Amino acid sequence: MAKSMILGADGQPIDMASVNTPQTSQLGHLQRELQSHPTRGLTPSKLAAILDAAEQGDLTAQFDLFEDMEEKDGHIASEMGKRRRALILDWEITAPDNASTLEKRNTEQLGELVQSIPDFEDVIFDATDAIGKGFACLETEWHRVEGFWLPKTLTHRPQSWFQLHRGYRQELRLRSNTADADGIQGEALRPFGWVTHIHKAKSGYLERTALFRQLVWTYLFKNYSVGDLAEFLEIYGIPVRLGKYPPNASEREKATLLRALVGIGHNAAGIIPEGMLIDFKDAATGDPKAFELMISWCERNQSKVILGGTLTSGADGAASTNALGNVHNEVRKDLRDGDIRQLNATITRDLVYAIAAMNGLAPDGIKRCPRFGLITGETEDIQVLSEALPKLVGIGVQVPQDWANQKLGIPMPQPGQVVLGVTPVVQAAPTGTAALTAVLPAPAAQPLTVAQTMQPQLASNVQQATSPWFAQIRKLVESAGSLEQIRDGLEQLIPNMTLDQFALAMGEAMAAAQLAGRYEVLQEAGAL
Repeated sequence: MAKSMILGADGQPIDMASVNTPQTSQLGHLQRELQSHPTRGLTPSKLAAILDAAEQGDLTAQFDLFEDMEEKDGHIASEMGKRRRALILDWEITAPDNASTLEKRNTEQLGELVQSIPDFEDVIFDATDAIGKGFACLETEWHRVEGFWLPKTLTHRPQSWFQLHRGYRQELRLRSNTADADGIQGEALRPFGWVTHIHKAKSGYLERTALFRQLVWTYLFKNYSVGDLAEFLEIYGIPVRLGKYPPNASEREKATLLRALVGIGHNAAGIIPEGMLIDFKDAATGDPKAFELMISWCERNQSKVILGGTLTSGADGAASTNALGNVHNEVRKDLRDGDIRQLNATITRDLVYAIAAMNGLAPDGIKRCPRFGLITGETEDIQVLSEALPKLVGIGVQVPQDWANQKLGIPMPQPGQVVLGVTPVVQAAPTGTAALTAVLPAPAAQPLTVAQTMQPQLASNVQQATSPWFAQIRKLVESAGSLEQIRDGLEQLIPNMTLDQFALAMGEAMAAAQLAGRYEVLQEAGAL
């Protein structure tokens, strides 16, 4: 495909001349921009103003607030780290459905190209920054390696570098302090120049879908409670020290006594002039549980918002049990699976397709492009599945082999690949009584209560028992009064028999008579 005809994910032609240069290299003011810290002196009214400004299109303060929250609140940072690192998994590139030979070959080559991207796990981690902040943009710098176009770097850019344009669809644009021909502020993101992952914690406009929007108030309340607790400990946790000086003490002596009080409070040692007195009062009583309760409530709420539960974080202390923790962990798996689906779509659209299109590996566009997928690595219990599959197959359930291998976590063998197997043991053909045991079914009687289950066996044997030759044997057995009479009768029916043939005939005669008789009994009892 000609370079001029390379199509983006939206089906529009790509200007390859713009791919060589990162877009932000021409926006120096963003590189020099210093981040503000809106959490300093944060109050309810200031927080409400930041949120209102974001809804009006000014996102800078809101994203600076999100950065401060994740940096200063250890609990939020810990819980977000759990959720984001849950996506650092093995991955694969899969061919489209009903792939042709060419598409399979392109998929294999594309997987090798993606594998060569340096620090690809960091790319996935940076993209998951969108989980808390609504979106994450990674700028792609391209270069050619052995004739192939490959990303040289994928650099995470702060969310405060971007602005939103509300039109028919919301559009993320760089804050370039310029407007395009249509009067729209900002600079549109170049195709193939960005990996833009948009993660929705809830439905609505992008500026309100960020997960951290649901955490800002608990962050504020917790900060107030921590500050109040620190003040409480400062006032009530340290005993009051009173210094007494004589009535005729000079100002210098008073200052000396004050310095001694301060020194004793911090250093547990000090000196005072003779005649002066320092008195230690008992610390005032107080209860810090109210502050601890508020802090605990805020952290439990944060855990629920981020992980869908509280017990996976240990926020409940002694109340956290292993059983309940497993239940809450299932909720985390639901969240993780949702995160994986969203991230797979983004990586496929903005990275895998870009590499495929620029290297001629997606001739039919994004619809037939190979797909990126994170592998959770979860498999079924091998023991349980190994017991269930034979039973299911036995009753006629058609189980595809590749599905069974996938559930067991066992890859399908490649042509020529050595596989494990059970080697059949070749034994010599049995003779004599051993031959009789191997050929004939066990004559153990079956109870009448399971007659239906033995009907196929009876039907197949009765046919032999009622054949002309076996009918004569049966008549002989029924009329004989001893084994000797059966022996003599068999010699007349089948002359010139060997000893083994004679033993086999005796066994067949006994088995035929027994099965035929049992079949008649079951028919009369109405069990068949």
